[in-house]
Amino acid sequence: MRPGLCRVLAASVAAAASCLVAQTPTPTPALLVLSKTDHTLAIVDPSNLNVVAKVPVGNDPHEVAASEDGKTAYVTNYGYGAYHTISPVDLVAQKPLPVIDTGALLGPHGIMYRDGEVWFTAEVAKAIARYNPATEKIDWIMGTGQNRTHMIYVFPGGRKVITTNVNSGTMSIIDEYAVHQGETLAGVPHGAILPPGNDWLETVIPVGVRDEGFDVSPDGTQAWTASPADGSVAVVDIASKKLVDTIQAGATGANRLKFTPDGRLVFISAGPKLAIINAATHRVLKTLDLGRGSGGILIQPDGKRAFVACGPSNYVAVIDMDSLEITGHLDVGGNPDGMAWAVRR
Repeated sequence: MRPGLCRVLAASVAAAASCLVAQTPTPTPALLVLSKTDHTLAIVDPSNLNVVAKVPVGNDPHEVAASEDGKTAYVTNYGYGAYHTISPVDLVAQKPLPVIDTGALLGPHGIMYRDGEVWFTAEVAKAIARYNPATEKIDWIMGTGQNRTHMIYVFPGGRKVITTNVNSGTMSIIDEYAVHQGETLAGVPHGAILPPGNDWLETVIPVGVRDEGFDVSPDGTQAWTASPADGSVAVVDIASKKLVDTIQAGATGANRLKFTPDGRLVFISAGPKLAIINAATHRVLKTLDLGRGSGGILIQPDGKRAFVACGPSNYVAVIDMDSLEITGHLDVGGNPDGMAWAVRR
């Protein structure tokens, strides 16, 4: 081989090795943002809002959840029921992992990682399910009997689950009970005597027309959900499982709803606007102009910033929580939506 060619090849190998070494590691914490157009998960350094990596996550990614150790993300491939997969991502190596096939659980959408397992909704199947990464199996499924079971919240311990069901206009509160031999379970019609084992009791609460985005207050006492039809917010008391208030928030086109970590404020993405509600007084405190439309909301755990995905405008709005003003835009790819926070442990 000619000496000149050797030098060229050596330089090429050195450059390739340099690129591998120079790859920016995933920060901790990390902001995770989905791009539905690019079919990617962006890993963002929150200290400078730089995108350090983009990882392919399959068709129509909608929602994302991070494992409790901050090493893995799980992305639902929705497609309005056309898909039946969840796409995991190795956040340390910044690469996709083998896809999880949810089978007949079509249209996985809402997702949450809790106590070592991945909980998700399957909209077309009208069900919720749980995937165990340790066994690589879906180990539990429950039908809701409701139309378009969309978003999900799981309480610590996994014995209480809340979902919103878009086309049914309902919220489901689902509780697990340990049933002993001959025990009568309160709430079961006619006081039925159940066999020993575990059973689940679902309470369905009408909340509003096409409600989907919801959140549970930080103290775990209330669940709020917003109606895109009339912009109202339904407030549900979790202990009594009853609708206790309806707030006329004017949040027409509501998509997502999030409490701030201190429980003081509630953010609602509603088309081109962001409504900010005082959680104590139930009054709209402020409205921000987001552009042409909005979707996912994520509030930094320390409460200093909020991020709102503005899909039609192809950016994520960055909001300062002290001034409640938009301070910048983050570009992660086309049509951003679902977001999560990953903290390495």
